[in-house]
Amino acid sequence: MPSGETGPAWKACRGCYNVWAVKEKIHPKWYTEARVHCACGSTFTTGSTIPEIAVEICSACHPLFTGQQKFVDTAGRVDKFRQREQIAKRKQEEAAARKAKREAEKAAAEV
Repeated sequence: MPSGETGPAWKACRGCYNVWAVKEKIHPKWYTEARVHCACGSTFTTGSTIPEIAVEICSACHPLFTGQQKFVDTAGRVDKFRQREQIAKRKQEEAAARKAKREAEKAAAEV
C-alpha cells in the first residue's frame, strides 16, 4: 500500500490497482498551476500537461454562461461573406444594366 493511502476507498480498490505495476517515466509532466488566458482577457489556473494555455472562449465570455448572444468571428468569415455578397449584388446590377442597354439597342434597331 502506498504511503498515506488509507481508508475504505483504498481497500475497495486494492484488488484492481497494483501500485508496483504502474510504469515510471511514461507519463507527461503534470502542471498543477497551469495558467489559462482567454481572448477576452480573463485568466484562471487549472491542472494540465502544458504550463500555458491560450483559448478564444472561456466561461466568462461564452454565450451559454453569460446569457448574451455574441458572434464569434474567426478569421473574418463574416466580413468575407459580406464582401462576396456585395460583389454578387454589383455583378447582378451590371448584368441588369447590360440587358437593359441591349434591349434598348434592339428596340432602336427595329424602328
